[in-house]
Amino acid sequence: MFSKSCEYGLRAIIYIAEQSTQDIKVSLSTISEAIDSPQAFTAKILQQLTRNNVLKSIKGPYGGFVIENEKMKIIKLSDVVNILDGDSIYTSCGLGLKKCNANSPCPLHYRFVEVRNQLKIMLETTTLEMVVADMNADLFFLKR
Repeated sequence: MFSKSCEYGLRAIIYIAEQSTQDIKVSLSTISEAIDSPQAFTAKILQQLTRNNVLKSIKGPYGGFVIENEKMKIIKLSDVVNILDGDSIYTSCGLGLKKCNANSPCPLHYRFVEVRNQLKIMLETTTLEMVVADMNADLFFLKR
């Protein structure tokens, strides 16, 4: 459903948010390792999120990426998805067909519309603060 960059972006933002609640700034290499993502690819994703004021990048020997606690209360998962993937996830065909719509539906169109609508609601109502609060303390993070 999500592009690889969006998957990695969501993993990264959740990892950084969790670390930020403990006042830990995390380096690119640490993030990349924690989310099992190539470092150069992760750097591009984090650059996009920084440019869009989701993350803060602090340079120097004690630097790293961080998310301010106040921002975690207002940044929704949909913000990250929109930055990295745009809104195509809410409008595209479940089978990847270009001409699928209500006037010319694919075999999955109406069922997939329901799934997309539920996904949109979840992404638009879930903040980073909520995700971090729900994380299990002994979770080995999101590495799969």
